[in-house]
Amino acid sequence: MTLYVDSSALLKRYLDEHDSELSEQLLAADPVLVTSRLTEVEVRRNLARHLDGDDVDRARHQLSVDLDAMALVGLDAATAGEAARVAESTGCRSLDALHIGSALRAGPATVFCTFDVRQARAAREVGLVVVGS
Repeated sequence: MTLYVDSSALLKRYLDEHDSELSEQLLAADPVLVTSRLTEVEVRRNLARHLDGDDVDRARHQLSVDLDAMALVGLDAATAGEAARVAESTGCRSLDALHIGSALRAGPATVFCTFDVRQARAAREVGLVVVGS
């Protein structure tokens, strides 16, 4: 199995949020983690909003380490095309569609990890198995 880690799931690794422990368990249970290049943008934005000083520096460094250990799906034309199809068929938000499209590009054995209820619904609509939310 391959676990696609959405920004909402990865962010819980750096911020103490509801379901942070569950997210960590899900990520630790799978040796193959994959995410989108988009995840770095979304997680860093949220780290800057919620942390400051040394805390944001430490979290940003750990994010970099974590991303280096993951397979990253590029935001190329094929991923954008897949995301556009997802957005058209589900009506989901654009960034959610990019994550779902990235997960679909990661392969048929990919499980989608998210804590975003709307995104989880859209991912299920296109046939992905969803954990977390």
